[in-house]
Amino acid sequence: MKPWPRPVISIIGMGIGFLLYALAGRLGDPWDTLIISLIFVALGMAAWFYATGERWIQVLGALLAAWGVIRALLIFL
Repeated sequence: MKPWPRPVISIIGMGIGFLLYALAGRLGDPWDTLIISLIFVALGMAAWFYATGERWIQVLGALLAAWGVIRALLIFL
Protein backbone atom coordinates (compact mmCIF):
# COMPACT_ATOMS: atom_id res chain seq x y z
CA MET A 1 0.00 0.00 0.00
CA LYS A 2 1.38 3.38 -1.02
CA PRO A 3 1.56 6.10 1.65
CA TRP A 4 -0.76 9.03 1.16
CA PRO A 5 0.74 12.20 -0.30
CA ARG A 6 1.63 14.94 2.14
CA PRO A 7 -1.03 17.42 0.85
CA VAL A 8 -3.79 14.85 1.46
CA ILE A 9 -2.54 14.19 4.99
CA SER A 10 -2.35 17.95 5.58
CA ILE A 11 -5.95 18.52 4.49
CA ILE A 12 -7.20 15.67 6.67
CA GLY A 13 -5.17 17.00 9.60
CA MET A 14 -6.59 20.49 9.18
CA GLY A 15 -10.12 19.09 9.14
CA ILE A 16 -9.49 17.13 12.32
CA GLY A 17 -7.93 20.21 13.92
CA PHE A 18 -10.89 22.44 13.09
CA LEU A 19 -13.29 19.78 14.41
CA LEU A 20 -11.39 19.40 17.70
CA TYR A 21 -11.15 23.19 18.10
CA ALA A 22 -14.91 23.56 17.58
CA LEU A 23 -15.71 20.74 20.01
CA ALA A 24 -13.36 22.15 22.65
CA GLY A 25 -15.02 25.55 22.28
CA ARG A 26 -18.28 24.05 23.56
CA LEU A 27 -16.78 23.31 26.97
CA GLY A 28 -17.06 25.84 29.75
CA ASP A 29 -14.26 27.96 31.17
CA PRO A 30 -11.45 27.08 31.96
CA TRP A 31 -11.73 23.69 30.27
CA ASP A 32 -12.04 25.03 26.74
CA THR A 33 -8.79 27.01 27.04
CA LEU A 34 -6.99 24.10 28.67
CA ILE A 35 -8.07 21.58 26.02
CA ILE A 36 -7.17 23.95 23.18
CA SER A 37 -3.77 24.51 24.81
CA LEU A 38 -3.22 20.75 24.98
CA ILE A 39 -4.15 20.50 21.29
CA PHE A 40 -1.44 23.07 20.48
CA VAL A 41 1.12 21.13 22.54
CA ALA A 42 0.16 17.84 20.86
CA LEU A 43 0.36 19.44 17.41
CA GLY A 44 3.77 20.89 18.20
CA MET A 45 5.09 17.56 19.47
CA ALA A 46 3.70 15.72 16.43
CA ALA A 47 5.33 18.23 14.09
CA TRP A 48 8.64 17.93 15.94
CA PHE A 49 8.77 14.13 15.73
CA TYR A 50 7.33 13.87 12.22
CA ALA A 51 9.77 16.35 10.70
CA THR A 52 13.11 14.79 11.55
CA GLY A 53 15.60 16.40 9.22
CA GLU A 54 13.45 19.42 8.36
CA ARG A 55 14.63 22.03 10.82
CA TRP A 56 12.08 24.76 10.02
CA ILE A 57 9.16 22.42 10.71
CA GLN A 58 10.79 21.37 13.98
CA VAL A 59 11.12 25.04 14.95
CA LEU A 60 7.46 25.57 14.07
CA GLY A 61 6.55 22.54 16.20
CA ALA A 62 8.56 23.90 19.13
CA LEU A 63 6.83 27.28 18.79
CA LEU A 64 3.39 25.64 18.72
CA ALA A 65 4.19 23.55 21.81
CA ALA A 66 5.57 26.59 23.63
CA TRP A 67 2.44 28.61 22.75
CA GLY A 68 0.27 25.81 24.12
CA VAL A 69 2.18 25.73 27.41
CA ILE A 70 2.09 29.54 27.74
CA ARG A 71 -1.62 29.61 26.93
CA ALA A 72 -2.32 26.91 29.53
CA LEU A 73 -0.32 28.78 32.18
CA LEU A 74 -2.15 32.05 31.46
CA ILE A 75 -5.36 30.44 32.73
CA PHE A 76 -4.03 30.69 36.26
CA LEU A 77 -3.01 34.35 36.13
